[in-house]
Amino acid sequence: MSKPVVAIVGRPNVGKSTFFNYLAGKRISIIDDTPGVTRDRIYAESEWRGKKFTMIDTGGIETNTDDYIKRQMIRQAYIAIDMADVIVMLVDMKAGMTALDEEVADILRKAAKPVLVAVNKVDSPGKPPADIYEFYNLGMGEIYPISSIHGLGIGDLLDAVYEHFPDSGESDEDDDSVKVAVIGRPNVGKSSIINKILGEERVIVSDVPGTTRDAIDTRFEVDGKLYLFIDTAGIRRKSRVDEDIEKYSVIRSWTSVDRADVCIIMLDARDGVTEQDARIAGYAHEQGKACIIAVNKWDLIEKQTGTLEEFRKKVAEDLEFMSYAPIVFVSAETGQRVDRLFELIDYVFDQASFRIQTGVLNDVLNEALAMVQPPSDKGKRLKIYYMTQTGVRPPSFVLFVNDIELMHFSYERYLKNILRRNFGFEGTPIRFTIREKGENI
Repeated sequence: MSKPVVAIVGRPNVGKSTFFNYLAGKRISIIDDTPGVTRDRIYAESEWRGKKFTMIDTGGIETNTDDYIKRQMIRQAYIAIDMADVIVMLVDMKAGMTALDEEVADILRKAAKPVLVAVNKVDSPGKPPADIYEFYNLGMGEIYPISSIHGLGIGDLLDAVYEHFPDSGESDEDDDSVKVAVIGRPNVGKSSIINKILGEERVIVSDVPGTTRDAIDTRFEVDGKLYLFIDTAGIRRKSRVDEDIEKYSVIRSWTSVDRADVCIIMLDARDGVTEQDARIAGYAHEQGKACIIAVNKWDLIEKQTGTLEEFRKKVAEDLEFMSYAPIVFVSAETGQRVDRLFELIDYVFDQASFRIQTGVLNDVLNEALAMVQPPSDKGKRLKIYYMTQTGVRPPSFVLFVNDIELMHFSYERYLKNILRRNFGFEGTPIRFTIREKGENI
């Protein structure tokens, strides 16, 4: 399920970035007393009452301006409003209600989204000052006095935000479909490959990067098995993201990875593995997603004996952290090996969903310990008492040891390789949690 999106909007200099940073738990947005300093949107993940959500910090809305940068900021704010599930409108108690606050409220009313008015800079605990009540004149319902600097009142505000999150019962996680996100840089052929897989023009295809502005879900059935394909907007390196709409589409691309069971990471054969390709693949890896690396436009490569194997080796070297992922060379234009993608989707999904009985798992563990002795430090040797699988997608294991500090990353890698050698787990990362004996799982 995609995380809910909360947009933080308001006129300039009401404390939006300070509020954003408080929720994010770190100083992400630039804070300055100069109106308009947040010229770009910033986004981060936060959590409340066990529910993770994505926040978007926007530049201040100024409706009457001819300044180009300010107009671009307004445009970004509109896009954030359109993307949001819930909107927090910040106002400034010390400045009082202004005509611009009323204009912002009018804009938000037209958005037909849940809007919560947070009256910022109420910096003293206790009964709120009477000055806050004038903000009821905005006609936006309940108001929430807060202090972004001191954290006062933010819990009550977040409780109200939480109540407006989309019902998780309506999540596509509840169906039986395998969710597949096609991710990659702009213009590597993501939409084209989905069209070829589906056998019809279900997704708009264009040679202009950024055509796919948002994630597009397409359901498909093969031999009674359901799939949900998520075509995402291309992800560019931040410094190359120049168009406002495309900036916001990055958020949907990342959240599409979060929703997916399987990620198809698209590469352009003419470019090889770029720095941004590695970053995109790294995000999918960190999120524990089953992955397939699809090298598109293979028909455009001049070939000779050994070309494919040399290219495969180079991809494996550049994406060394993802050595478990199968690599397939395809052409969305000609359809070359596209049918192989369906086989791989099913295969890596099954591999990521595989469970091992605890008895069998520990038999393999004991053999591994006998073959390669665990590391020691200052005369004390690591002992691994037993292992148990705690989850799937990705396969997750807990190892109980005598001393966590003695577990070296190289020995963890050895044990993961043993699991792969015995059980496969091709196409999926493996997660280890190390605990000292006696700790709870």
